[in-house]
Amino acid sequence: MATSRQFVDYVLEQLSGFDDVRVRPMMGEYLLYVRDRYAAGLCDNRLLVKPTPSARALLPDAALEPPYEGAQPMLVVDCLDDREMLERLITAIWEELPPPKKRRKA
Repeated sequence: MATSRQFVDYVLEQLSGFDDVRVRPMMGEYLLYVRDRYAAGLCDNRLLVKPTPSARALLPDAALEPPYEGAQPMLVVDCLDDREMLERLITAIWEELPPPKKRRKA
């Protein structure tokens, strides 16, 4: 099941306190970037974050599930209605995410 645009819009609204959040469509699902760092996936109308140490600490009971078959497992965020918690989560994991790779010029 592909992620609905309504779900994407809801997640973006919940994260509207950040200055640079965007989504990129990817095969019926979406990748969520915060300040140009890949932070989460929107898959099957679920928000999945990378299982960084901070994410595991803030979401100790979160299920660890792959976004699609064969993918690395990610943490399922079940507190979508709690804007403050989402902002704390994204702020905490952003520090642990690798910066974007610089593209080589062709």
